[in-house]
Amino acid sequence: MARLVLPYISFIVFLLLMCMAAHPGTGGTTHSDEVKAPGEIAEQLGKKDWNTNVCINDLSWLTPKLADLRPPDNNSLFCNCSYPDGVCHVVAFDLYGNFLSRNIPHEWASTKLEILSLSVNNLSGPIPNFLGNITTLRYMNIENNLFSGMVPLELGKLFNLEILRISSNNFTGRMPDFFQSWKQLEKLEIQASGFEGPIPSSISILSNLTELRISDLVGGDSKFPNLGSSTRMNRLSRNKLHVASVILSFFQCFPAAPKPHWTLSKARVFSQKLSITFAGNVGINSVGIESVYQTGQAGRTECLAEISSKAFLEGTSCKLQTYWYSVHINCGGKATTIGNIKYEADVDPAGAARYVRVREYWGFSSSGRFWDVNTTANDYIANNVSILKMNESELYTSARLSPLSITYYARCLANGTYKLKLHFAEIVIRDNRSFYSLGRRIFDIYVQEKLVLKDFDIENAAPGVDKAVVREYKANVTNKVLMIRFFWAGKGTTTAPTRGTYGPLISAISVEADFSLPDDGKMKISIVVGAVVVVLLLIFMILGILWWKGCLGGRKSRENAATSNFNAANKLGEGGFGSVYKGILSDGTIIAVKQLSSKSRQGSRELLNEIGMISGLQHPNLVRLYGCCIEGKQLLLVYEYMENNSLARALFGPADSQLKLNWLARQKICVGIAKGLAFLHEESTLKIVHRDIKSTNVLLDKDLNPKISDFGLAKLDEEENTHISTRIAGTIGYMAPEYALWGHLTYKADVYSFGVVALEIIAGKNNMKYRPNQNFILF
Repeated sequence: MARLVLPYISFIVFLLLMCMAAHPGTGGTTHSDEVKAPGEIAEQLGKKDWNTNVCINDLSWLTPKLADLRPPDNNSLFCNCSYPDGVCHVVAFDLYGNFLSRNIPHEWASTKLEILSLSVNNLSGPIPNFLGNITTLRYMNIENNLFSGMVPLELGKLFNLEILRISSNNFTGRMPDFFQSWKQLEKLEIQASGFEGPIPSSISILSNLTELRISDLVGGDSKFPNLGSSTRMNRLSRNKLHVASVILSFFQCFPAAPKPHWTLSKARVFSQKLSITFAGNVGINSVGIESVYQTGQAGRTECLAEISSKAFLEGTSCKLQTYWYSVHINCGGKATTIGNIKYEADVDPAGAARYVRVREYWGFSSSGRFWDVNTTANDYIANNVSILKMNESELYTSARLSPLSITYYARCLANGTYKLKLHFAEIVIRDNRSFYSLGRRIFDIYVQEKLVLKDFDIENAAPGVDKAVVREYKANVTNKVLMIRFFWAGKGTTTAPTRGTYGPLISAISVEADFSLPDDGKMKISIVVGAVVVVLLLIFMILGILWWKGCLGGRKSRENAATSNFNAANKLGEGGFGSVYKGILSDGTIIAVKQLSSKSRQGSRELLNEIGMISGLQHPNLVRLYGCCIEGKQLLLVYEYMENNSLARALFGPADSQLKLNWLARQKICVGIAKGLAFLHEESTLKIVHRDIKSTNVLLDKDLNPKISDFGLAKLDEEENTHISTRIAGTIGYMAPEYALWGHLTYKADVYSFGVVALEIIAGKNNMKYRPNQNFILF
């Protein structure tokens, strides 16, 4: 993952620059107590590449940046020679990622350190008491090591401390209670440290606290301290803490937070609803709680998390009689085939709060934001950094990541027992005996909301990196939904090989029915019965529409009167399925009446299709259907009247009926047609492909507003399919090639036809009749 400079490193660099500025380049006299200390420290820590002649210049131990841009070991020591007596003191040690072992040397007690960074090493043993004597310390980072035992009470004397990071160690005993001494503390991280609860109440007096991270405390329930005095708080993370719901009241106490980020993860709360008032953004993630709705006014948000993804999934319907018996997903990767099994692609970039329905029968949700890094779309998918040699390596070259929780679900499954295979391979953390190998990815696995594997470590289970490990489970599906969750509970490391490396990782998922599939004959009977039911429902729906439109009640006399008994003088035009007449109702309303041609065998079907399609559509660029009439063999449709007839008549009709359209009018017509098609393809509840867009099917009102008409060939677009294979219908010259040749129908067929019409509008030439002479127009 691409990682950018972190905010807390800016703080360190600032202090280091202050130290360097205090000594512009020439050495001073190093304090006698500190002359031998660096050499002894180097010897005890096993470092042989340090220049122990300190304070000769400001960069005595500063490791140069390597030409190949690989992160170097940080062997950095800085001196401050600005003291009044001219004596230099070592003020900063930055030994991040040196793969150091052994214990902390006692020689550090004689220094005036302000910065001490030992993170991402193999240092072990208890934290020595003498560190409490370095009262000048402002920054201390010992995370991602093997420290053990209890934290000495002497650390309470570090009253100048501003930042403390002690996460990812093996401490024992209760969390130390000496926070009242750290009045200057701004950032505190105690994640996966091994401490027992409860959380000390003295944290509540830290008024300068801006960031607090506590996770995975051992022990029973405890009350979270009131942080009402921490008005500068803008980042709070509490993962896997057993705390009562009353703790949520402290969210009201952060009015000054400019852009807060809070995460409440797997907290045990004694209520099914969390009603929280706060000023900012909250992420609430726990088993069974996925969605966060926000309402309210500026500066104050009401957040209510009350809907689980499980409830949402069960509430969405599946297609009638459509059940799935297997699902195979290449998590974070492209589609691939292993043997006779096709694993589907899963390449959505996801994000901090992302719900993705990839297919009708499966999808995933991702929650959590990687802290201390500027998150990009690449951070939620990992790719291998070395050649993979295991079998079925295609499944492991990429994987889906999340800093907190990934939930995959399969829906529309037939109820029964399923075999579940989860594929893993650690492709981020390395094992090359450097600090790259010090990372420990630990997370929990839930199947159907039940914990099936706790504290899973891929590298330890494989064993090793870039090696496949598969975990198999049985899952019982009773509601057509299978849920698989991977959850980071705060354990493991977060800074190796780079800060922000943590959270669950999954390479592939395979779900197979563990029961006999239904007999094909019975399935066919079920399908036939279902099809009959659908047809009957469709017939009743059409009859209902006809009744609602007043088409079943003997309105023939009104249409006859309106059109003067369909006098030829009132004839507006004639199409493939009948003629269109102008009519005037008794109230003066002008209408257009389409009379079905008795010669057309397809007429009835096309008429019913047009009624069904257009009756539910309302848009300024679609012709409006007023009603219909079916009486005897007479089939009539009543439309709004278009004063300027069709676009074809305006462009290509007899000279006396053609309209003089300037470029502004032509542009207006093109845009109007495009808006009508956009509504049919994207904005309407029913996604419709017209199939017969041409100039004769575009009508113009008195203001030259275009309106698409003649929906007799229209067809519903099936969104889940890339195309529909259907019989070819339409007008030669306007049909898209893939549709005309192979019958592959998508909304793009209408777009192609629109392009032809647009060329007709621009050129003023009929696509069907124009035969060019030698005077060609070149574009």
